[in-house]
Amino acid sequence: MKFALKTLLVATLSLSSTMTLAHNQGHESALQQAVQSSERNSDRDQYRHPLATLAFFGFEPTMTVVEIAPGGGWYSEILAPALKAQGTYYAAHFPADSSVGYYQRSLAGFKTKIANDARFSDVKLTEFAPSTHLAIAPAGSADMVLTFRNVHNWYMSKDKDAASNAFKSFYTALKPGGTLGVVEHRLPEDRADEMQQSSGYMKQSVVIALAKQAGFEFVADSDINANPLDTADHPKGVWTLPPSLRLGEQDAAKYKAIGESDRMTLKFKKPL
Repeated sequence: MKFALKTLLVATLSLSSTMTLAHNQGHESALQQAVQSSERNSDRDQYRHPLATLAFFGFEPTMTVVEIAPGGGWYSEILAPALKAQGTYYAAHFPADSSVGYYQRSLAGFKTKIANDARFSDVKLTEFAPSTHLAIAPAGSADMVLTFRNVHNWYMSKDKDAASNAFKSFYTALKPGGTLGVVEHRLPEDRADEMQQSSGYMKQSVVIALAKQAGFEFVADSDINANPLDTADHPKGVWTLPPSLRLGEQDAAKYKAIGESDRMTLKFKKPL
């Protein structure tokens, strides 16, 4: 009897391990397939490391995920297909009633993707502006909120509460225990605080403080998206570098050799 029970236990544990492995491989496969798809532009992957970044945040394709200000949809082309089968993807885009021409054009382009691209057919489109539109998803519904290279825009806003309002809206949308993932251009801590008002770079300490003020717990940081070649002191701020290249052909080879900006990659948790 003991032998039979032991054999049954070993078989059960083996089956459980096999199922867990298959489950995890299925999750990895969904994300890997999205990242490796020939339908998306992967030219910037060498700077943005999407697979490693999302793995660091703990992304799984069964989650409810909100992406903040997806713009033209660079990360959306990964998130929407990866979440389509088993998860839910909210794209918290610019408000439809915005008077800013760039916002209107960006939103129109994203809506075209949703209408015409099968990868985007299940996207849930919401609105986000840190001073006026904060209902990015139903309260307490999201497993993960992601924001890529956006914090500086809120910090530089005329509305001095914009950045704190943004983090509070992320906190509201997340379930207890949910994850906030932040990627942002990084300003060295020994630089003047005033540089954050115009350069597009942020101090990591300031971003962490904003998240903590909203109630988040800091979990970990990563140098996945670090770039030691970036000195963060360029004539046109972060926009001097690719992909913007605000100086045009002036020193273009120099800035292309640097690549995209040095970036912090931060993981936070909404407490249980």
